[in-house]
Amino acid sequence: MAPMKRILKIGALVVGLLVAAVVALFAVTFLGRQSITDGFEVNGIRIVADGIVSIGVVPVGADQIALVDAGNDAGGKAILAELARRQLTPDAVAAIFVTHGHGDHTGGIAMFPKARVMALEAEVALVEGREGARGPVTRLFPVRPTGVKVARALHDLETVTIDGLEIRVFAVPGHTAGSAAYLVNGVLFLGDAADTSSAGKISGSPWIFSDDQAQDRASLVRLTQRLDQEHADVKAIAFAHSGVRTEGLAPLIAFAK
Repeated sequence: MAPMKRILKIGALVVGLLVAAVVALFAVTFLGRQSITDGFEVNGIRIVADGIVSIGVVPVGADQIALVDAGNDAGGKAILAELARRQLTPDAVAAIFVTHGHGDHTGGIAMFPKARVMALEAEVALVEGREGARGPVTRLFPVRPTGVKVARALHDLETVTIDGLEIRVFAVPGHTAGSAAYLVNGVLFLGDAADTSSAGKISGSPWIFSDDQAQDRASLVRLTQRLDQEHADVKAIAFAHSGVRTEGLAPLIAFAK
């Protein structure tokens, strides 16, 4: 029995070390981020927190909204609460612009069957669950149909117009192959392509969840150059897992340098 006890002790020690390593890895990845401010508003756009992720709520006309991502909760509670605050029903969600196909950004889509779901063409298969992600952790997730149907495949530099509201589309591959950024009403939504720290520093996507971190950084640099050259009207930058920066394009320019 003594050898068996030693084996069990060694096994328990190995498991404990692995758990500690995973906890430390996640702590390094997530600690220090600027926290999401639920209800933060800029240029008429409202940020709604859904646990560790945020959703952009964009007014479209008097009685409709568009969403940037749909959160982690399959029941869409945070979005439904925001709709109730506006005295709107789920049918008021006209469109959902998906930054990328990870489940914490597409969880609530099924709650809004009238919404047109849009994502970059390169991301459609991931959003619909026909392909898996390729990050160190995300590649371990099972590949299965999500039940989501992308109504419109988007392309880099395309502009989508909904009832007079223009949403500019940018490809920022790296976190996933079809990650997208959206510029609407002066707010640049970056999804998981970047984060901001509580000290005000922008960083690229976390490597443990990203397909290609080097490509992500290159995409952010290219995006910054495009926006700067076009003198794009960027008033704020919104990050899916951290807060909103309101210094215009300057934080992204500093990151690119």
